[in-house]
Amino acid sequence: MSPTALRVRRAQPWLVVLIGTLLAAAMVFLSTPGAFAAAPDTPGGDQEATDFYFGGVITFEDKPVPDVTVKVSGGGFDAETVTNAEGQWRLYVPEKDTYTLTVDESTLPDGVIVDGESASQEVEFGLTGSKIVNLFLGEGERVTQSLWDQLLVRVINGLNFGLLLALAAMGASLIYGTTGLSNFAHGEMVTWGALMALVLTSFWALPFWLGIIVAVVMGGVLGLALDAGLWRPLRRRGLGVVQLMIVSIGLSLALRYTFQYFIGGSTYQLPGASPTPIQFGPISLSYIDLISMGVSIVVILAVAYFLIGTRVGKATRAISDNPQLASASGINVDRVIRIVWILAGVLAALSGILWAYFRPGVRWDMGTQMLLLIFAAITLGGLGTAFGALLGSLIVGMVVEVSTLWIPSDLKYAGALVVLILILLVRPQGLLGRKERLG
Repeated sequence: MSPTALRVRRAQPWLVVLIGTLLAAAMVFLSTPGAFAAAPDTPGGDQEATDFYFGGVITFEDKPVPDVTVKVSGGGFDAETVTNAEGQWRLYVPEKDTYTLTVDESTLPDGVIVDGESASQEVEFGLTGSKIVNLFLGEGERVTQSLWDQLLVRVINGLNFGLLLALAAMGASLIYGTTGLSNFAHGEMVTWGALMALVLTSFWALPFWLGIIVAVVMGGVLGLALDAGLWRPLRRRGLGVVQLMIVSIGLSLALRYTFQYFIGGSTYQLPGASPTPIQFGPISLSYIDLISMGVSIVVILAVAYFLIGTRVGKATRAISDNPQLASASGINVDRVIRIVWILAGVLAALSGILWAYFRPGVRWDMGTQMLLLIFAAITLGGLGTAFGALLGSLIVGMVVEVSTLWIPSDLKYAGALVVLILILLVRPQGLLGRKERLG
């Protein structure tokens, strides 16, 4: 027998012991309750634990009620949990603030409602990081909306969301059409508008109307600064679209964490946020929602006129179709691109302000949450077409809101991406895009 074979045979007992130990450890781990998930009877379930939480017990006739859904929302944060077998629940929140606590009465036993007006109530912390809210149930009849009423409400909310999304998507689409750049920093341009509005109206206490106007103008200034200081020099050096896209990703990270450095991780409210809603039958809208939809429609119509009825707009569309031919025709391509960046900055800033009221709240990373939906809307409508971005945004907004009738609210953004994939399987160029020959 060779020395090598002898060494292998001598090593086999140790190998058997090692494998046996690993298998035994794996069996012990797998047999441990809660090895992969929180125990279902633990208040709070699988939430991410923080230093602040609301908790309590739900009872009916002095008996605990399990499997009741309790939700908390406020400052752009939403979470929900289910009561355990003892009726206990716990909801963790990121910071001390005022939140709205809601009991989903559809998960209560038949003929049972929450006593008084506490099915949806405002709750806030005291001196400690926890707040106990015990909820008591009584007999009664729940007033519910019909499916058609719920659908109508969500369609209106989807229209509101789609219009404000369209403002940002149209600007990003114009940038892509004229430069070929997929601007990953566009989300930060959205955040910039909301932050400027917050600083001017809340921190510096300017009149509200003046602060909003200046914030929108500052969005255009940011677009001008980015093109003059970064994108135009890079274009003149002949960088390709892939390199420019990578630069935009780095710019996005730099701007995002600069915002966090100056304002921190808290959520701030703009003046007049969360006003008393106005009832239009089953539809509940605030005056801010009405103003938001009205402003969005007027601005979108103004952008449409700019693209169709002005010389610069026609030049913009010409550059999107064929930049070399447009340049050969005497169009000042750099000048038009500069105007497009200013316009995109203005639209992104306005979208950020409206988004801060829709969420509601201003955060350092709020634009990042919208970025994927902006790209989805642009791709769905057709790359490089502003009107395609408008159509795609309306579809995405509708799908995001209406889909919550059938799927959990945490998955509503995924529903929009599923629709995007399905449409692209049928029409790869997007709804208003043109087929292009490859190769």
